[in-house]
Amino acid sequence: MLNNLNECEDGDGGPNSQGDATSKESSPFINSSTSDVEKCQQYDGKNMALFEEEMDTSPMVSSLLSSLANYSNLTQGSKEHEEAENNEEARKKTVQAPRMGTIMGVYLPCMQNILGVILFLRMTWLVGIGGVLGTFTIVFMCCSTTMLTAISMSAIATNGVVPAGGSYYMISRSLGPEFGGAVGICFYLGTTFAGAMYILGCIEILLIYIVPAAAIFKMEGLEGAEAEAALLNNMRVYGTIVLSFMALVVFVGVKYVNKLALVFLACVILSILAVYAGVIKTSFDPPDFPVCVLGNRTLASKGFDICAKTIERGNATLTTKLWRAFCDSEFLNATCDEYFTSNNVSQIQGIPGITSGILAENLFSTFMEKNSILEKRGIPAVLDPEAPETNTNRYVLTDITSFFTLLVGIYFPSVTGIMAGSNRSGDLQDAQKSIPIGTILAITTTSIIYMSSVILFGACVDGVVLRDKFGEGVDGNLVIGTLAWPSPWVIVFGSFFSTCGAGLQSLTGAPRLLQAIARDGIIPFLRVDLYICSLTISLLMLRYLIILMVHDCKTKHENFPGGRISLYYIYRLVFICFPHRFFLMCYMFVNLACALQTLLRTPNWRPRFKFYHWALSLLGMSLCLTLMFLCSWYYAIVAMVIASCIYKYIEFCGAEKEWGDGIRGISLSAARYALMRLEEGPPHTKNWRPQILVLMSLDAEQNVEQPRLLSLTSQLKAGKGLTIVGACVEGTYLNNQPQAQEGDQSLRKLMEVEKVKGFSQVVISSNLRDATSHLIQAGGLGGLRHNTVLVSYPKNWKQAEEHHRCRNFIEVVRETTAARLALLVTKNISAYPSNGERFTEGHIDVWWIVHDGGMLMLLPFLLRQHKVWRKCKIRIFTVAQMDDNSIQMKKDLMTFLYHLRFDAEVEVVEMVRNHDISAYTYEKTLMMEQRSQILKEMHLTKNEREREIQSITDVSRGSIRRKNPSNLHPQRSIAEESVGGGGEEKSEEEVQLIQGKNATPTPTSPTSPTSPTPAAMSPGEEVQMTWTDDTEKPNNPAVANPENIKDMFNMKPEWENLNQSNVRRMHHAQKLNEVIVKKSQEAKLVLLNMPGPPKNRTGEENYMEFLEVLTEGLNRVLLVRGGGREVITIYS
Repeated sequence: MLNNLNECEDGDGGPNSQGDATSKESSPFINSSTSDVEKCQQYDGKNMALFEEEMDTSPMVSSLLSSLANYSNLTQGSKEHEEAENNEEARKKTVQAPRMGTIMGVYLPCMQNILGVILFLRMTWLVGIGGVLGTFTIVFMCCSTTMLTAISMSAIATNGVVPAGGSYYMISRSLGPEFGGAVGICFYLGTTFAGAMYILGCIEILLIYIVPAAAIFKMEGLEGAEAEAALLNNMRVYGTIVLSFMALVVFVGVKYVNKLALVFLACVILSILAVYAGVIKTSFDPPDFPVCVLGNRTLASKGFDICAKTIERGNATLTTKLWRAFCDSEFLNATCDEYFTSNNVSQIQGIPGITSGILAENLFSTFMEKNSILEKRGIPAVLDPEAPETNTNRYVLTDITSFFTLLVGIYFPSVTGIMAGSNRSGDLQDAQKSIPIGTILAITTTSIIYMSSVILFGACVDGVVLRDKFGEGVDGNLVIGTLAWPSPWVIVFGSFFSTCGAGLQSLTGAPRLLQAIARDGIIPFLRVDLYICSLTISLLMLRYLIILMVHDCKTKHENFPGGRISLYYIYRLVFICFPHRFFLMCYMFVNLACALQTLLRTPNWRPRFKFYHWALSLLGMSLCLTLMFLCSWYYAIVAMVIASCIYKYIEFCGAEKEWGDGIRGISLSAARYALMRLEEGPPHTKNWRPQILVLMSLDAEQNVEQPRLLSLTSQLKAGKGLTIVGACVEGTYLNNQPQAQEGDQSLRKLMEVEKVKGFSQVVISSNLRDATSHLIQAGGLGGLRHNTVLVSYPKNWKQAEEHHRCRNFIEVVRETTAARLALLVTKNISAYPSNGERFTEGHIDVWWIVHDGGMLMLLPFLLRQHKVWRKCKIRIFTVAQMDDNSIQMKKDLMTFLYHLRFDAEVEVVEMVRNHDISAYTYEKTLMMEQRSQILKEMHLTKNEREREIQSITDVSRGSIRRKNPSNLHPQRSIAEESVGGGGEEKSEEEVQLIQGKNATPTPTSPTSPTSPTPAAMSPGEEVQMTWTDDTEKPNNPAVANPENIKDMFNMKPEWENLNQSNVRRMHHAQKLNEVIVKKSQEAKLVLLNMPGPPKNRTGEENYMEFLEVLTEGLNRVLLVRGGGREVITIYS
């Protein structure tokens, strides 16, 4: 039966089907762009007829599972997946990389990176200086840090597929691209610098211990700086050769790297086994390893051959080279060094064996100053404290001042190889299984080796031999080489191959790490793989040469005893300065990522590795941070600055990526916590700031109509509050969702241009009035809601087709008042400055008429924080009534502003109480009421409209007939000319009245002339009328016409029928406008209190007329209504 549904001629998708007769545009399915026939043919026989319309966005389960099997090619839909399957040519070109298991892919590379040259060359010195207990503490602390990091890394690695990139991929997907990129680049640099160090160590062992004759620049017979310069030149030549060979192996393929790595690692393991065998051998047959001491001071073996002052040959007593080194002649009566004369020369066993009990002597630390003489504990010596030290070059001296944190810095690089396996995650067969097992097993193995080595070295070797870093007292022999069985050459070759293998692993992992960063595209200049490889090799060689040059400069100012190069200085330059801090930084962020994901408990956090805990991750992160600053705090700060610079570069210049990282989770949790705290109560007045809801309008193409409104928003946002930019789309959600998305994109682009930080929201509703109401009611979330609404004054509101905008505007005023929200209304918004403009002078005038909670005071202060208004000065005008003391009022206002910390000029304007109302006010009120009547009648039926218009016309005729007939002709209206007409005349009357509504009333309205003569008025009229200066109304033509003045007197009975409340309001608006225009006509911006809306809906048009009269003649006006609460305070 299911098969029948798929038939083209009978199923749902068939062309003749009755069930799918709707057109493509009205199809209820999403993305229905393919014809039904094509759909039917494409999915024929797959039993997916019910879902075939959604196949592009919701692929079949089989297609999804097939794409997951090859996770590097995840598809977005079944169509793309099927195209990839059918692409035979692409499939033939695909080359599968070798898939490695746990041992070859993770365990052995980690072992090879961790077991480095420090174990063979520096571990004995660490034990001698730090003691067994101190060194064991250092080893345990460093190994614990890497083990805790490995546990965190295992949890992250088993929480999903880990492609190529290893540690970078884990950090970037857990903490975001900025953190991942910064730490990834630092880890790459650390790995690259480590490779340079390994190459230098390899050349040093080759030229000093294996084949000294292979040196191109001969070092025989040279001492001091000359010997160092010759050695460095040899290292430059041989280092370039070794680097080229390693680069060639890496370019050939990882398969050959693994084969060579096996050989190198086998040599290292044999060397370690040889050391253990030698330790066992010392229990019954310790090696002959003599050390010559004078008193308790260790002598350098280079200056003598026999450890004695004199020798008996026959019956004669002969002096030795040692005698001649401390005396001025070879004779027995020569003058010798005082210490040499007072003390005896003795010979001690350098490696007494594990059963000798030397462990008790080496248990505690022996930190020494630079150029101190190595002394043997337990041997008495005669020393004059006041005698000067002489012949110090004959003793074994310390080359540096040692302390605990220095030992930590020297040892920690030996454990920084735990990421070698994770960096190969792209080559692993099962990364989720191999990375945890291989890494933890490698750390456990190497930790056991290092800890046991500390104890065994302290139990077998004498302290003076352990503290002799370069073997100067034992003819330059490696202590660990002498200890090993069967031959010291095992250790020499083990050290050599250890450095070679570690360098090869570094050179293999670093390019792969950088390649993974480049593939994500978060760093703009990393694009091409070949460029990445060449960049890696170039950086490696450059770093290697820089190290040698810096080391060259350093060694020219220091004298190394024995003429041997100090590997410590290479460690200090390469590892202690920056690279191992880069590793620590990487480990720290791995622990942070695991702790963050665990504490946030995101639904996607489901690692297969269960042996983790957020406390362990935090402990590992703390240890990493402690180790960073423990070694050298200033280098740690420099490393953090480098990482911060990379972070900021990626943040500003890199590609924006959304990977569901933990930082986003922290933001959500912090936002939720903050919102819950905001719900506890309203903010204090000191914390009040304008949280603005900007109501924008969109045109038919979903473009923003008034972009300057966002410019003003940006200029007001010095308060750093919330900004919600809202717009409305008329229609239904299902049909108009694309338009809403387009509008939202337009808002976002404009917000980005105007640098407005906030949110955009587009609401779809059946009418714009409801959509605006929804925005005002539902904008924001919880306590983070808007408290201020910014809207533009409706343009052309007097035109009939714009009447709905007028009603919407008044409803916004009513709703904001009911919701106790502040309201900002911008008039002439197109005249407002953009963010690129600057006012070099001018004033921001504030007309404080009624108290609004301080909004009028706060807004100009916020505006002046922006560069557009910064040079404008604030002037505050307030209105004094007849019974107010204007002088005292000004003083009080200045005191109030002083306490508010506002700088502004203050002026008190006296409004004389005058009950006389001008003729212009009456005429303005008459025209307003007639217009309101017409607008009301536009919503009646046709018959009702005709009757209402006829009654209005009759009233107008009666008013006109009461005029002087001689003056009728200049004022003759259309209504007079059509008396006695029928329906057509009525329609003409309607046209006349509508024209009166649309026209600006000022030019045709009579105004009050200046100082009328007594002859022109009666005594009663003299009381009722107030005359204003003609300069206040320059556009009135009636001023120059005395006949019109007589007409105004004849119209007085009509004025008496007007609503006296409207007359008073119009009178107040006119008088206040006259004062404002007189004082603030040149101001850059005028802020004044906005009158409240009418309580009933019959006076809506009158309210708009009042606002027009109040703001007439002003360029930029910002009407302000407070939200019913105080927004400023004088208290701190």
